[in-house]
Amino acid sequence: MVLWFNLRSSTPSIPTITSSPPKTIRYFKRTLPQSIAHTLLIPANSRFLVTPALSQKVATVEEFAEKHRALAILNAGFFDPANQKSTSYVILQGKLVANPKENERLVNNPNLKSYLSQIFNRTEFRRYSCGKTVRYDIALHNASQPAGCRLVDAIGAGPSLLPELTLEKEGFVDNANKRDALGSNQPNARTAVGITRDGNVVLVMVAQKPSAPGNSGVSLPALADFMKTLGADKAMNLDGGSSSSLYYNGKTFYGKVDLEGNPIKRPVKSVLLVQEN
Repeated sequence: MVLWFNLRSSTPSIPTITSSPPKTIRYFKRTLPQSIAHTLLIPANSRFLVTPALSQKVATVEEFAEKHRALAILNAGFFDPANQKSTSYVILQGKLVANPKENERLVNNPNLKSYLSQIFNRTEFRRYSCGKTVRYDIALHNASQPAGCRLVDAIGAGPSLLPELTLEKEGFVDNANKRDALGSNQPNARTAVGITRDGNVVLVMVAQKPSAPGNSGVSLPALADFMKTLGADKAMNLDGGSSSSLYYNGKTFYGKVDLEGNPIKRPVKSVLLVQEN
């Protein structure tokens, strides 16, 4: 038996599985007080894989979907719009394909010099091959991999949302110098990925409301709370704001809106793909 959302309740939840786990992708839309949350649940040990992808030049999530024949796409890592280089690590099939240490605008920025060691060790979403089993994890870049497992793919962003919010640890916030690179306590369009206790992957894009373009979205602490209601034990923030975009079943949802309430369609550097294995 599967228990679905109670649409009248104030707290959303993913389906509660009382027998066998689901084997298909589930999409949920939830209207929150200041935002609209689009959620995909990708079941563990199913025919679906969640893997990162990187584009040489920035591309829309629809273009990523067409190129990779993906069922779903969620924008992922941080990048510099000026030079279109990633500021997050990306590993594909065991090979490092994007290294923030090679982004000259990042490493030569005097305002970021004191934070570089933290920037180079931010949270990433990982896919392991553990024998015949696929396993997902969320860990800091420098964290070692589990015994008996091989790191196949990884994509960085951050900060970690669950089990704790690590804004200062990852160099996004410096309270002493009144620095907050993500406007973490302000409502904005946000994107996140989480992993439940059962190993399901949860992809979330929280969009602003077109009727309130200047005061809608979600803060990072509220996003962490929302991920918890979806059953996530681990979760991390992805690139948000104008990059927030989710493609599923032939339709794209954008997170950021302009002053007239129209969606902002911004091409991105990297994404998370959902493909059939």
